[in-house]
Amino acid sequence: MVGAAARLTAAALAACWSLPALAATAAAVDAPDSGWRIAGQCREGQPQGGYMLRAGDGRLRVQGAFNQGQRVGSFIFWTARGTRVAHVPFDADRINGTLSLWYDEAADDRDGPRKLVAGYRAGERHGLTRSWYADGRLRAEYDYREGALISARAWSDAGLAYDEARSRAMADADRAVDAEYLDALLATVRRHLPDCAPPPAQQHA
Repeated sequence: MVGAAARLTAAALAACWSLPALAATAAAVDAPDSGWRIAGQCREGQPQGGYMLRAGDGRLRVQGAFNQGQRVGSFIFWTARGTRVAHVPFDADRINGTLSLWYDEAADDRDGPRKLVAGYRAGERHGLTRSWYADGRLRAEYDYREGALISARAWSDAGLAYDEARSRAMADADRAVDAEYLDALLATVRRHLPDCAPPPAQQHA
């Protein structure tokens, strides 16, 4: 049983690397823009096929695909500067495959430093999750099986290894913050779906 002090410490450590990105990076992806351009098709009232969301300046901000209204394949997110910050794989509207996140610290349209690589199966963490500090040093390694945490190892930004209890507490804090961050990114898609509403019925005199 992890003590409350260890949980609070781990949560604070997680906040140091994740929460600023949650606010800043999600805002950078979905910055206010009156000229959003949505490219997508519909079938039977649901999004269907390839999907692209561009800002008013023409930059691609989100790319993905739908099948009968469900997200499928890769959804990729870029900031206004053209920096890729997330690759989210879907199968039947659930995250499935290897999710990748990058820090939003690139000076141009190159990828920033990698932040997170996490395996998912049917919407649950499955397999290895690895995270890095922005300077490239390994931050944590967590092993999951069908959503359950099997093992955890974590290191401070000075390279000091944490004990298992602290590493597990850090894993719990990271997982909650990562989920909130992903939801903030995916909300960009939810707010900018193709208009699949049927045309209004014509009035006959």
